[in-house]
Amino acid sequence: MTNNSYQGTVLIVDDMPTNLKMLFSYLRQLGFKVLVAENGEDALVGVAHAPPALILLNVMMPYMDGFETCRRLKENEATRDIPVIFMTALSETVDKVKGFEVGAVDYLTKPVQHEEVLARITTHLTLRRLQKTLEEKNQLLEQQNILLKEQNAELEAFAHTVAHDLKNPLNGITGLSSLLAYKLASSLDAQSLDFLQRIKQSGLEMAKIIDALLLLASSHHQEVDMEPLSMVEIITSVQQRLAHTIEECEIVISPEWPTALGYAPWIEEVWANYISNGLKYGGRPPRLELGATPFNGYIRFWVRDNGKGLTSEQQSQLFVPFTRLSKVRVEGHGLGLSIVQRVINRCGGQVGVESQVGQGSIFYFTLPASEIAPASSPN
Repeated sequence: MTNNSYQGTVLIVDDMPTNLKMLFSYLRQLGFKVLVAENGEDALVGVAHAPPALILLNVMMPYMDGFETCRRLKENEATRDIPVIFMTALSETVDKVKGFEVGAVDYLTKPVQHEEVLARITTHLTLRRLQKTLEEKNQLLEQQNILLKEQNAELEAFAHTVAHDLKNPLNGITGLSSLLAYKLASSLDAQSLDFLQRIKQSGLEMAKIIDALLLLASSHHQEVDMEPLSMVEIITSVQQRLAHTIEECEIVISPEWPTALGYAPWIEEVWANYISNGLKYGGRPPRLELGATPFNGYIRFWVRDNGKGLTSEQQSQLFVPFTRLSKVRVEGHGLGLSIVQRVINRCGGQVGVESQVGQGSIFYFTLPASEIAPASSPN
């Protein structure tokens, strides 16, 4: 069979002219560019000037045998990836294991069979091409990953700066609206006072979003120390923060709180988010139960509400950024639960929900358990 299309460059290294001539003629007919060398020294010089795609290398040669030639090829970064196929006669005692140890990819037994030569050359040239393609794609992917990390870092820095800079003017809006409502309460009509109250409330909601963005940015890169947590103090703090929203609801808190490891500022935001969602999407009036359950070296903290419950589809979307729990009732800003998931993962735990339509929901998160004795329930 003849094929005049270019198949690649093959270097044949053999001290026997008959073998060189036979392989040279056969491979040329198949479309290969063929280079020849009669000893290891000439082969090394030739490869340095014109690297082939593959080398057929005789093992038993004077001065420098095939093993030493191959070893030197593999020591050179410029030639180490060229596939080397050893050729050896049936009568020669060859340590094939040594051949593979110095870097050969295959063996041919002389006298070689044309079909076998072609099959092995084609196989290893194909493998080498695939390897080079994979290396190029990996290199491109690595470059893209580096670029993406740089862009993400810039985006996080920008988001943090913008969110931080928005807080001062926003505090001014909410503060001034409260002051106007107080000073003009006797001179404004009910509708105007309601407008001021809505301005203040909108400002407070915007402040929550900004705090969420700042927490989201810090959760990417901030290094934290995992310390034993007092859930008593954390939940008490959250109750104080949400005092204006929990006046008309019932919250039942477990009397026992096993101590877990975590980062207190982040865990406080987790509780605040879970409790706020329970108040927004729970029953009317809302009733929440807070508790903790040890299991397998972790503590499972949970909030149970008396809401309508969630479908499987709704549950699958809960921890996806910017997904709202409801389009009919009170809408969240869609960042809270995704941030909960991120910070709990950073603390070595997991988040989740258990729910059935008509039976309410249980939102939970886990943290590594601590050996410190559990604290008491907040009043």
